[in-house]
Amino acid sequence: MSSGFDNESFQQLLNTVDRFVKKRLMPLERQVEEVDDVPDDVIAEMREMGLFGLTIPQEYGGFELDLMQEMKVQMAFSETSPAFRLVFWPNVGIGSRGIVLFGTEEQKRRYLPRMATGELPTSFCLTEPGTGSDAANITTSARRDGDHFVINGAKRFITNASRAEVFTVMARTDPNEKGPKGITAFIVERGTTGLFVGKKERKMGQRGSPICDVTFDNLRIPAENIIGGPPNEGKGFKIAMSVLDGGRVSVAASAVGMAKRLIDEATRYATQRVQFGEPIANFQLIQAMLADSETDYLASHALTTRAAEALERSEDARTLAAAAKYFSSEALGRIADRAVQIHGGSGYVADYPVERLYRDARGVRIYEGTSQILQLVIARTMLKRYEE
Repeated sequence: MSSGFDNESFQQLLNTVDRFVKKRLMPLERQVEEVDDVPDDVIAEMREMGLFGLTIPQEYGGFELDLMQEMKVQMAFSETSPAFRLVFWPNVGIGSRGIVLFGTEEQKRRYLPRMATGELPTSFCLTEPGTGSDAANITTSARRDGDHFVINGAKRFITNASRAEVFTVMARTDPNEKGPKGITAFIVERGTTGLFVGKKERKMGQRGSPICDVTFDNLRIPAENIIGGPPNEGKGFKIAMSVLDGGRVSVAASAVGMAKRLIDEATRYATQRVQFGEPIANFQLIQAMLADSETDYLASHALTTRAAEALERSEDARTLAAAAKYFSSEALGRIADRAVQIHGGSGYVADYPVERLYRDARGVRIYEGTSQILQLVIARTMLKRYEE
């Protein structure tokens, strides 16, 4: 997809984002951590900046950034608490991408302009209580009833569900098909009878970004709510995987941004903390941890960029996306651990940001595919090469 922003305009946007992150958001990190929510006035500012529509095509009111530009914004925003980015990022990524890529023209005109302004926050409903990594075997059902479908089932740990006005819901429309066949992607609006959003879960980290269960009790919607219309019945898993390939690269970019913040915090602390009469940055074992962290960061950045370039060229990037997310999230965990170690006892208390950053980093190795699932994705592609 070509970008609606030339290089100069995009650099201005990136500079604005960088100032917003450092001057406006970072000072609010502790408040968001304590109250477990992002202030309404900050969300309003995000809407005014157009952040909800970063990747939505210009004809529908968005900025239409290309994937490489999207990744750079993702990295910049990930230097602060994930809660801020996750206010609007579902509209940029998994919450809108299915409609952008596969929606009918009527669906695009109905939803995308209001998604771009932030009037319609979004969520992506795939994970279930019994099917997390095994996403192809979802059990949420959508039974055809004339020109409508009746949806029953439950989704688990849905990001932004408490804020969302529009949900992309994966449900099985053919009970006789197992695995990825027979799954259909639906657009479900908040307020539809039979839609229930559960309580916000208390999480180890990433506070201020709500996740909730979403349940469907005889929820009735027209067949026109299938993404792409009735001809796309049974093609939901293909839609989900197309969305998630971009989602995995997006998470990798987030890990890169989080890693940069952790390295900044650890390095600044090491240059200021004095022991044995000199800054601990002068000690070789501290330097070794800093060097390892910088190397992990640079490798993550390079692999994530390579995966994004492949997706931008519409190549088969499933393995690259999996590798980028796997390596970057694991590298982030190592960097977070070293940052706490460099801080010593101070890193274990909440007076310093690394205590929160350490907890925030842990979840990245789980969502959008656990490290173990991604290892399987990568290995299976490798083995197919040797079967030929």
